[in-house]
Amino acid sequence: MAGKELKIHNKSDKPDNIIQKEAQIFQECEDIEGELPGFLRGFFIYLKGNVLPMSRLAYLHDIKFFCNYLVHETDLTEAEDASGITLNEFRTVTAADVNIYLDYCRKYKVETNKNIYIYENNNKTLARKKSSVSVMFKQLYRDGLLEKNITDGFDPIRVPKAGEQEIKALQDDEVMIMLDAVTNGTGLTSHAYAYWQKTKKRDKAILLLFLTYGLRLSELQQLNVSSFNFSRGEFKIYRKRGKESIMPLNQSVTAVVEDYLENERPSDDTLEPLHRDALFLSLQGKRMTGRQIRELVKKYTAIALNTTSKAGYSPHKLRATAATSLIGRGNSIYDVAALLDHEQVTTTQLYARHKQNVKRDLVSGMEWEKERTEK
Repeated sequence: MAGKELKIHNKSDKPDNIIQKEAQIFQECEDIEGELPGFLRGFFIYLKGNVLPMSRLAYLHDIKFFCNYLVHETDLTEAEDASGITLNEFRTVTAADVNIYLDYCRKYKVETNKNIYIYENNNKTLARKKSSVSVMFKQLYRDGLLEKNITDGFDPIRVPKAGEQEIKALQDDEVMIMLDAVTNGTGLTSHAYAYWQKTKKRDKAILLLFLTYGLRLSELQQLNVSSFNFSRGEFKIYRKRGKESIMPLNQSVTAVVEDYLENERPSDDTLEPLHRDALFLSLQGKRMTGRQIRELVKKYTAIALNTTSKAGYSPHKLRATAATSLIGRGNSIYDVAALLDHEQVTTTQLYARHKQNVKRDLVSGMEWEKERTEK
């Protein structure tokens, strides 16, 4: 695939950019599989049929990392690269070896010709790496390639349960500060202000779509001009698992998106064919990347939070903001779950526990000393 352009012949109802993204993920998975031992083929087939494409890619990255660890950090294999590891060598791997590997993953270094990079992972990442290796060893055992399932001996990694940590979301007054910043340029540095003058309508449309619908970053990044049907008052997004979802437009979102399309977005005849239908464009006239959108969100949320851009919130926290705001306005958690595409309503319930200012509201009604002195 190196150096070859990916061509799409799309005869489905999905837009080309969605098909292209799926094809890119598929090809990345195929490329990584080609770098891993051939006896893992059954595991590859299991992943392809049982997990989402992005999850499949994450699993494969983890397994490649594990195999490279075996090659470069242990005496468990004589292979010079991951693809050369033999099944007999894999059979010598014990639960204790995997536990040492997981401990290695907590903090490790990678040396290049110029630098030494230190990587440190939290328990959530360690749990994912453990899960990837566990699924692989279980599948090898099911396929009869290993005589025993060693995964029962893996050390537990405690990950805080959902709800143990405070949910980070903007409060309503902070949302207003952020929207004022994107509307009027308040709070921006002189450098950021110069860019804002060229992209303020685009930026505001992005923020309002996140805040109103709680979209995932990938859902917003893949939006097209053709996704919107203003006469019907709706637009289409593509969820995880390739599922289509029709979202209703309200007046605020309709106004800002139309304003962007009519008064700021470059005309199609100035764009490359690949990017002509992309809704949100960079200053280079190309579909914005996920990273560009993430940095944009962090910049504006940092103003709302009165902090540095680095400490600003991610798009996922705007998703949390949408959820807590909707629930705080008295909407049913079942309706909010449907809007946000939560598979389990228990996920939405976490946001219900985080109603804005709930702690402040509770303690404001418990003024013991005030009540005592008023008697």
